[in-house]
Amino acid sequence: MKNLRFKDFFWNSDLTCTGGYDVIIQYLNDGKRTCKEVDDFLKARASIEEKYAKDLLGLSKKVCGHNEMNTLKRSLDVFKLQTEHVSLSHLQLAQSMREEAKKLEEFREKQKDVRKKSKKTYEQKCRDKEEADQNVNRNTNTNNTKHMEKLNSKSQQAKQNSEEADRLYQQNVTTLGKVTDEWMKEHVKACEMFEKQSVERINFLRNTVWTHLNQLSQQCVTGDELYEEVRKSLEQCDVQEDIEHFVNLRRTGDKPPAAVLYENFYSGQKSPNGAPPSRLPPPITRRGPLPDPTHSRADDTIYSTVQDAGYSVVQF
Repeated sequence: MKNLRFKDFFWNSDLTCTGGYDVIIQYLNDGKRTCKEVDDFLKARASIEEKYAKDLLGLSKKVCGHNEMNTLKRSLDVFKLQTEHVSLSHLQLAQSMREEAKKLEEFREKQKDVRKKSKKTYEQKCRDKEEADQNVNRNTNTNNTKHMEKLNSKSQQAKQNSEEADRLYQQNVTTLGKVTDEWMKEHVKACEMFEKQSVERINFLRNTVWTHLNQLSQQCVTGDELYEEVRKSLEQCDVQEDIEHFVNLRRTGDKPPAAVLYENFYSGQKSPNGAPPSRLPPPITRRGPLPDPTHSRADDTIYSTVQDAGYSVVQF
């Protein structure tokens, strides 16, 4: 199928009509707006990435597992470090997006300058064509039949005026033809240039979006690689090793305290070695019969008595 070209499909039957040109200009203006929209989109996404990167960086500086030990602590340290690396990669992504947006902005300005130059040349050719067309119309009106009859009624001077008018008329028609040819050639050049700009714009936008997606995909790959470092570190996290590390670091001794031995208040006897103390009340031991307080002498010691046979000074 033959390619459709601007220069073949934007003509008008009326030589003074600029409909085809206006349609192309509208299309180019729409394309210019699309470039601006993509430019704004990339800049906005870059701002989001930059804010996200700064928030991640701040998060990576927060305390996380400060009091942890050994392998789990190393894993948490790697986790924070890789979070910092992820934030830096997002910051780099934001910078890359801004650079792409800058390229797109420069591309827009370049196309704008080319359009201005082409439009100025095209409009000048249009004005030249209109002026030549007006000259033809003026001379045609002065060479109408009635006026020629009046001129013919006058002597040789009238004839000379008629011939001069006819000559000017033919000259202006020739000039109009040349200007029209030049305008048509310029119209073709303008169409070719506008079509080239459109091809460049579509291709540039396509590549810009493609690059943007590649950047996002690369960011995912980079992030996954950084997270993989955390997973590798977690694989080295040994629960039993961490428990043993804590025991070895904070151990206070490996022998329990000795058993508390029973010692009788009266006899001073101790339980046999190794025998656990009895949980039952100790038997009451007397040192012989207590003296009778009623028959004691003045210098005898007086003992108090307890009527309860189960009384003991050892409390349980």
